[in-house]
Amino acid sequence: MAGATPVANRHNWEETSMNLASNAAMSVAREKFFSGHALPEGLVPAPILRSWQRCAERGLDAGSTIRAEAMSASELRVLHEQNETLRLLSRSELVSLRTEARLTDSVVILTDAKGLVLDTAGSPEFVGQAAAVSLRPGVAWSEMSTGTNAIGTALAERRAIEVHGAEHFFEPHRILHCTASPIFDPYGKLAGVLDMSGHASAEHTHAMGLVRLAVEQIEHRFFNRRFDEMTVVRFHRSADLLGTAREGILVFDGHRLIAGNRRALHLVGLDRKALRQSSREEIFEGAGLVIDHGELRARNGERYFAAVSQPRSTPLHIAGTLPRVTKPKRNAPFLTQQTRTDLAKAIRLVNAQIPLLIAGETGAGKEVFARHLHAQTIRAGKPFIAINCAALPESLIEAELFGYESGAFTGAKKSGAKGLVQQAEGGILFLDEIGDMPLLLQSRLLRVLQDKEVAPLGGGKPQMADFVPICATNRNLNAMVDAGTFRADLYFRIAQYTIALPSLADMPDRRDLVETLWSQFAEQHRPLTPEVRDQLADHHWPGNFRELVGCLRSIAALHDPDEPVLASALPRSGHPVDAPASAINGDLGSLTDMAMRRAVEQHRGNLSAAARALGVDRSTLYRRFVWRDGRP
Repeated sequence: MAGATPVANRHNWEETSMNLASNAAMSVAREKFFSGHALPEGLVPAPILRSWQRCAERGLDAGSTIRAEAMSASELRVLHEQNETLRLLSRSELVSLRTEARLTDSVVILTDAKGLVLDTAGSPEFVGQAAAVSLRPGVAWSEMSTGTNAIGTALAERRAIEVHGAEHFFEPHRILHCTASPIFDPYGKLAGVLDMSGHASAEHTHAMGLVRLAVEQIEHRFFNRRFDEMTVVRFHRSADLLGTAREGILVFDGHRLIAGNRRALHLVGLDRKALRQSSREEIFEGAGLVIDHGELRARNGERYFAAVSQPRSTPLHIAGTLPRVTKPKRNAPFLTQQTRTDLAKAIRLVNAQIPLLIAGETGAGKEVFARHLHAQTIRAGKPFIAINCAALPESLIEAELFGYESGAFTGAKKSGAKGLVQQAEGGILFLDEIGDMPLLLQSRLLRVLQDKEVAPLGGGKPQMADFVPICATNRNLNAMVDAGTFRADLYFRIAQYTIALPSLADMPDRRDLVETLWSQFAEQHRPLTPEVRDQLADHHWPGNFRELVGCLRSIAALHDPDEPVLASALPRSGHPVDAPASAINGDLGSLTDMAMRRAVEQHRGNLSAAARALGVDRSTLYRRFVWRDGRP
C-alpha cells in the first residue's frame, strides 16, 4: 500500500480482520437459526433476532426470489400526493445528506409510514445497484414484503436501527448496510422512515448519527405548522438550544397534552402513550406555566429554560351590539381557484423553508401575492423585506443586500450598515425582478442561499441568516439561462417550486374582479353601475392589476362618495362616452392622465406624494409626464 504508514496498515488489517470475524459469526448464526437450532445469547442483536422470528412466523423463505413490484407512474403520483407534507418537510435533509451519501457511495431513502419508498438521493453509481435489489421509489420495504431490513425493522420496532450484511433476512440483501430511523408526527403517529443504505463492504461509521440528526430536524419542522389555538411549550436544559431542533416541544389544548416531540417526552420522563392522557399540571409546576426568570420547573424536579406561546385570545363581543361587518382587506390579492390552490401549496412550502419563484406579467400582483402568503405562514410575525433588483443601482446593490463594515468604501457610514438580507432575519426575503440582477451578484446571492451566511463588504465576519427567499420575475428565466444571462445553478436554487400568476386578461370573471377591487379601494363610494363595471371589465389592461387599480383610484378621486359613477362621466376627447366597450381605450387613458395631473397639482409637483395618493409607482408618473412631456 504505497504511501501508507505502518500504523495505518496495522489499523486497516485489524479492521478487516474484525469485519471478517463478524461476518463469519453472523453466517454461523444464520445457519443455526434457519436450521431450527437455538442461538446462544448475544450472538445476534436482539432487534435483529426478533425480526428474523417475525419473518419466519409469516412464512417468508430467506432463500427465495424477492418479488418486489414497483408502482406504476400514476400510482406513484398518488402516493406522492398523499405524502406531500412529509416530502416537503424532508426535502432539505435529503439534499444535505445527498453529499454525504455520494462520498460513501450510498443512497438516502424516504418512505411513508408503510415502508413504501417515496424518494431517493445520493450516489448515482449505487442507485443503480440498489435498484437491482428493488431499493427504488414505489417499492414496499416493510418486513412483510422484504424481510429484515432497516426500513421495515425500524417501523416494526419503532426505533432507529442498523442492519448490516447477513443480518438481512433475504440472501440478496446481504450486499447492503442500512441505517434507518422512524419519523413521528407531533401526535406520536408514524409518518415515515429516513434511511441511508450503502455497500456492506464499506464503513458507515457516521450513518446512524447523521440519520438521527436529520430525523430530529424533520420532526422539529412538523411543529412549524400552526398551533395558534394551543399552548406551545419549548424547553431545554441549555438556553442556547431553545429554538433549535434539539429543544423539547409540548403542545397543550387547554390543559390536556395533545402533541410533543421525542426529546420533550424524554426530558419529562414520559412516552408517546402520555399524549392525550396527561395534563400540564401533571408535567409542570404551576398550571399557568409561569416562567420564573426564563426557567420552568417540571414535576420531576428538573428546571428548564423555556419559551411559552399562549393561544391567541378570542375577541370579546359586547352584548346588545351588532357584529362589525368585515370589509375586504385592502391590497389583498384577487385569487382564482387555481391561485388559491397554489397559495395553499405555497404556505406549506414556505413553512418547510422551500424557496419559491413567482412568475407573472408586470402588474400581475406578484408582491401583493407574496405579502398575502407571508401573512399566512409561520413567519407572519417576522419581517417581510422586499427588494426590487431592477431598481437598485448596480454599484450599490451588493452593499444594500449584504451590508458593509466601517470604511468598506468611500461614503460608507462609520458604524457600517446591516444589509437587507440580515434585516429579513426569521422572515421572508422577497427579491422582485430577480432576472435583472447582475451576474456578479447572482454568484454572491447563490452562496448566501446555499450557506445561509452573510458576509458584509469590508471583510466582516460571516453571520448566519435565517430567511426564506421568494423571488419574482416577469421574464423567461429558462430562456435567460440558455442565453447565459442568468446562472443555471441560481435558477435551480430559487425555482424549487414556481407559481404562475395569471394576467388580468386571463381572469375568468373580470366583472366580479372590478367590483371587488372597487369595494377595496373606494369603500366610501357608491357601487359602480353595471354599464361602467362592464366597460372596465372589457377593457384591455396591459398593466394588469396595477393599471386597473390606478384607474379605479383615479375614478374615486374624481367623484364624491355619494356621487354615482356613470359611463357618461368618462371623458373621450371632451365628449360623453356612448361607444361600445372596445372604444373605451382613449377614455381611460384620458381619465388616468387627468387624475394624475390633478394629484400632482394638489401636491404642488411632489411626484412621490402624488404617487402615494394615487397608489401607483413614482416611476409611472415619470413615464407619463417627465419622460413624455419633459415636464410634470
